[in-house]
Parts: sequence; C-alpha cells; structure tokens
Amino acid sequence: MSLLVDRLAPRITEEDGSFRTRMLGIASGLTNVIAMGRGDPDFHTPAHIVDAAKAALDANQHHYTGPTGLPALRQAIVADLNGTYGLDYDPDEIVVTAGVQESIMLTMLGLVAPGDEVLITSPRFTTYDTAVHLCGGVPVPVPTYEKDDFALDVAEIEARITPRTRMFVLVTPNNPTGAVTPPDMIRKIADLAIKHDLIIVSDEIYARMIYAPNEHLSIATLPGMKDRTITLNGFSKTYAMTGWRVGYLAAPKDFVVKMTETRHSLSINTCTVSQFAALAALTGPQEPINEMLAEYQERRDWLMPALTEAGFTYGHPGGAFYIYVNISSTGMNAPEFCEQLLRETGVMVFPGALFGDENPYFIRIGYLQPLPVIKEAMARISAFVQKRKDAA
Repeated sequence: MSLLVDRLAPRITEEDGSFRTRMLGIASGLTNVIAMGRGDPDFHTPAHIVDAAKAALDANQHHYTGPTGLPALRQAIVADLNGTYGLDYDPDEIVVTAGVQESIMLTMLGLVAPGDEVLITSPRFTTYDTAVHLCGGVPVPVPTYEKDDFALDVAEIEARITPRTRMFVLVTPNNPTGAVTPPDMIRKIADLAIKHDLIIVSDEIYARMIYAPNEHLSIATLPGMKDRTITLNGFSKTYAMTGWRVGYLAAPKDFVVKMTETRHSLSINTCTVSQFAALAALTGPQEPINEMLAEYQERRDWLMPALTEAGFTYGHPGGAFYIYVNISSTGMNAPEFCEQLLRETGVMVFPGALFGDENPYFIRIGYLQPLPVIKEAMARISAFVQKRKDAA
C-alpha cells in the first residue's frame, strides 16, 4: 500500500467503485455491448445550443465570469424557475455551478458541520453520501419501497429525525428509481420541515422529465419554505448537456453572499462558453426538449410491459429515464445478475448497491438507447432469464 493511500482520511472510501470498474473492464473485452446502465442521454445537445457556444468562442467570450455566473444566465434561470415551477427567486439568489455535482458539494460545505445528520431519499445518487462524509457529517438513508412506486412516505422521514438532524435531501423525480413524490406528500414534508426546523435540499434535476398523470411540486413554493430550502437544478439531463457541466442552486440571498467565496475557491466560475450555451438552452426553442421527452416516454411505455413479460417487477417510473427493477424472480442477487448478464449477453446494467440500496435484488435500467436497441437488449435479457429457468 502506498503512503498516500495509507494516509487517506477515513471519509475517503472506494464505495462500490470496484464493481463498476470490474464491469467496465469486462465490457472492454466484449463486442456489441448495449449499455443500459448509464445516466447520459443518447441524444446530442440541440444544434442551436451548440451554435451559441461557437458564437461565444468566435466573440472571444472565454474569460472568467463572476463566481455566481453570467448575469444574463442568472436572469434567464430566474425566469425559467418562475415560469416552469412557480418559484420566486431574484438573480442574486442564483449560483451557476459546474453541474449539480458542484452545487451539492457547495451546499454541504456551507451547511454540514461534523456530526450533523443528513437525511437522504434512498435508493439514491450517492454523491450526496460522499459530500456529507467529506464535511464530517453522517448520511442517513430514508428508504422508499417498490410497493409505493418508490415515492417518499413522510413517516419514514420523521422516524429518522434525531437532535443531530440538520437537513433532508428531497430528490424528485428520483435517481435511480424514476419515482415522483406526489404534491400531497411534498406538502406533508414541508410541514415536517417546519415542525422540526429542518433545511430542505430539493434536487430537481429531472423535474422537466415528468410523465402524465404525475405532477411535480417545487417545495420552495410552499408557505414558509423558501427561507429553509436550497433548490438544485441544471442542464445535463433535460437539454442533453452532460459534458457541458452547467448546474445551479437557488437559495436565499444571504446564503448566496456567504457562499460566493467558497464557490470561487472550488472552480472560480463555470466554463464561460458552457454558460452561453446554457443561456441559449433556456431562451431558445424548446421543441427539441419536447421531442426528447416524447421519445423517452415511448421507450418507457414499451419497456415496462416487456419487463413484466420477462417476469420482473418494478416501481412505476413517473419521471426521469430509469426503471428500478426487482430481479429476485431469477434466484440471483443483483451484482451476480449484472455481471453474468454482461458476460453472456453483452447487456450492461448496474445493481442497486451502487445507489446505496441494501436490498440485494434491484437493478437500474436506463432507457437511453434508441427503441430498436432497447428491444434487442430486452431480447437478450429475456433469453438469459429463460435459460436459467430451463436449467432449474
């Protein structure tokens, strides 16, 4: 063991990276792999957004911006938050970040002290765990269940509140489950936050990706909630802009003022050219976004009955582009299922353990491939399952 590794702080952990690395290593030796585990849209960034970035470069718009972002972009974000979600923010209550990943870290640096407990919707995007650990805090998963379509239950949150509880991280729609927590439950969570004086971090990165009849409610619109809520959102998923790295947080002005120098220390500013691209995303035509969402829905609507026919169950995905699938009917646990499926069929999916799930029988399937490719993947999965049934 090297000296550097030997002296890593205890909060720096490998988590499940070794499994992911092994899967990628297996895939690298295969041909015709179908990746169904990723969270990167298969669509390209719409052309008018790319053109705006090119124009910014041609105009030499490649120098620093202020730490909180381009004024025009912050104004456009304010207008979008108000028009789309009914949120009431001013431009000086917005911080543009290098993706929502940086927003998460910035938020935890500002609010989590050693020993603080942070409640997090689970299964979950485990970047939250890492950020909380790095600040000396304690992540506390709040479980959701297949029987509830993985929507939150306020009783599960309240049961985990202690004198050390600092905040609750609300993620809806959720990654990896695609679950949408309904508006009536959001209202109950708001009441709970006021009752126990909790901060809410509302991660709404998938909020534009909602399938009817599901509805999204931004918790900061509710009475008494704006002052205790940090709303996170960004461009990666909705606008197929993962590699551009543009996200943002919206929070009360006094918090933003206090966090500006911390944000400056992390990366000075979000890539300037990417900010001009994000501005075009918000102010330009939205038809490409609607077309992508319609395609995601078509894929989801085909995939659900196909999974049922293969003998799987799942929570109904009301948003995002994931289905969280129970594979217990195969008699295999999720890591074993994922590895053998990849080796034998070339279909790559990931187990719930990578999303903090202690239940060993769930996998995340992303429908981020064209429908014909998804159909081919399901044919391979079905054959893989049937082969084991025949051998039993």
